[in-house]
Amino acid sequence: MRLTTLLSVLAACAIAPTNAFSLESLFKQQVLSNNVINVNDDKPASIDTELADFFEKAKSLPVEAKAAWRLIQNTMTKEEIKKQIDKYNNRLGDLTQSAKSRVESQFTKPVKPTLDVDEEQKFEILSNARFADHSLRIKKNNPEKLGLDTVNQYTGFLDVDVLDKHFFYWFFESRNDPKNDPVILWLNGGPGCSSATGLFFELGPSSINSTLHPVYNPYSWNSNASVIFLDQPVGVGYSYTGGSAVTNTDDAGKDVFIFLELFFQKFPQFSKNDFHIAGESYGGHYVPKFASEIINSSDRSFELTSILVGNGITDSLIQLGYYRPMACGEGGYKPVISEEQCAFMEHEYPRCAALVKICYDIPSALTCVPAQLYCSSLSKPYSDTGLNPYDIRVNCTSEDGPLCYKGLEYVDEYLNQEGVKKAVGALNETKFEDCSTNVGLGFFFNGDGVKPFQQYVAELLEHDVPVLLYAGDKDYICNWLGNHAWSDALEYKNHEQFAAESLKPWINYEGKQAGEIKNYDKFTFLRVYDAGHMVPYDQPENALELVNRWISGDYSFGTKK
Repeated sequence: MRLTTLLSVLAACAIAPTNAFSLESLFKQQVLSNNVINVNDDKPASIDTELADFFEKAKSLPVEAKAAWRLIQNTMTKEEIKKQIDKYNNRLGDLTQSAKSRVESQFTKPVKPTLDVDEEQKFEILSNARFADHSLRIKKNNPEKLGLDTVNQYTGFLDVDVLDKHFFYWFFESRNDPKNDPVILWLNGGPGCSSATGLFFELGPSSINSTLHPVYNPYSWNSNASVIFLDQPVGVGYSYTGGSAVTNTDDAGKDVFIFLELFFQKFPQFSKNDFHIAGESYGGHYVPKFASEIINSSDRSFELTSILVGNGITDSLIQLGYYRPMACGEGGYKPVISEEQCAFMEHEYPRCAALVKICYDIPSALTCVPAQLYCSSLSKPYSDTGLNPYDIRVNCTSEDGPLCYKGLEYVDEYLNQEGVKKAVGALNETKFEDCSTNVGLGFFFNGDGVKPFQQYVAELLEHDVPVLLYAGDKDYICNWLGNHAWSDALEYKNHEQFAAESLKPWINYEGKQAGEIKNYDKFTFLRVYDAGHMVPYDQPENALELVNRWISGDYSFGTKK
């Protein structure tokens, strides 16, 4: 979906949970004690035994990593750093609690599954010798029971029993011609947000109203495609774990690839159909990486046709530079902050970019976390306005809920009903939350968000896999200006030809201009007019046309005939 907080945009790179504990200790030492870590060319001079052990394990820190810590110490006070950490950690309790217990609670979600025996018997269990630690639970649901659609639909879990990880999915066949229509895997972002957001709030067969009843969606993406909604990583939505959480995009990709292998084993009739991966927001990380995992698996049993990313965060170095232009009236909407605040953002970006560049060059939590902490200041003028970060046109009030959309609370309430859980085979003990703070924090402390993912898009294009980037032009947090800019800057075989193309009007089937498009060969950028972060929510009819044109192979959206 979208980013639950600024944390989700600015999460950093990737290390193991044990190192995250040491990193958090470093934060605690720096922020909460009187000792200042003096990162010089040698080991830090004033640190306790635990921190000394950390730097010993890290062996020799690169000069750039030391420079990153020096820069953040020289430009932010302890109080400013503490305020940032408090913002990201406010739901994990007192910062003075021991770092170890906080990280254990953050990375472990103890759940003792107690599936009703009758419900468990309804699942078929599928396995494959290639993936000995994984199995697929699947059951066919009665469409009339929940009334979401009349098509065949299935729910279940990808189980990784040795790690006690269980990923929930919900599959709807096409309303048109499931035998021949494409298959789409849909992923919401966060990190830590359930794909039920896409299912019930954006592009699925039904939405949920204030009385917790389904409302048929005539613009569902399963109008001409079969769609899988997957809750990943574990700890998201109905997915659950009794062990360690997934805390970076690389690890998440391995589970998703195996899920798809087992899914197409169960449904071999779909394995030769076109297959697309689509997602939004943090999907700008997920979708390119997961697609790369597929094309680099030589023994795969299915092929990838294309990817689609909506309002994604993919190239932070470039995209962070477009917060100021979007807030200051250069994105097609009026300025929402003062000239002084615009000047402040202009002044702050170069230092933010320097830190992100270090993260790009040496992707580790030690280099990426300072970048995200410092760069969070770029959005402060906008956040102070009270405007919805996902739609620059509207205010976000307390009545709208924590994610600025009241309708998302209806989805949470609906999916927490015992009857719904029983119908789809979810654990009754699972408390469904649209977005998991714990999962988001896991990615943050493992430094995944500022890490570059545009190289996977280039890799896909080099392998002739079509790529669509679409962006609602009223979104602030992953705005169209930044997505347009990084697509222009992407280094790949047809970079010069793509960059030379101009934006052209996108005329929809009704003959109205619905946006602007830039296309060269199999790479397309599409600006969608009058849509925020969630294009299918704001522009459902145009979003359906968008996906139908793309999966039909019309990569230029009618501009080149």
